[in-house]
Amino acid sequence: MDIALDKVCELILRVRAIDVKEGITDPASGSNPIDDGSIDALTASPDDATEDEVRDVIAGLNDDERADLIALVYIGRGDMEPEEWGAAVRLAREREEASSASTADWLIGIPNLADLLDEGLNAMGRSCA
Repeated sequence: MDIALDKVCELILRVRAIDVKEGITDPASGSNPIDDGSIDALTASPDDATEDEVRDVIAGLNDDERADLIALVYIGRGDMEPEEWGAAVRLAREREEASSASTADWLIGIPNLADLLDEGLNAMGRSCA
């Protein structure tokens, strides 16, 4: 892999922070955060920078690193096997060239992205642990 393990692990942590967010369920509760167990911390808000941070991390990757990230998703969701790494990277590059959506938009739109990246790493014999 051309992408460093620590970059993938950082991205997994940031994506997990997005995955736990939910829409506003009580927008005008007026309650004290301490009284309600600070559950509003898990509520998505317009000033939440987490998704922007994920976009920044992805934008900071070079072409090879982005292709590796996409290939990890393919392997993590079972589309390809670890032995097909070269083919997965080629397919990832083709996806980037052919798609009108940015890699960041495409990745953020994948449900359970963090789990898929983690599964891809595990299949490749690597781990964030």
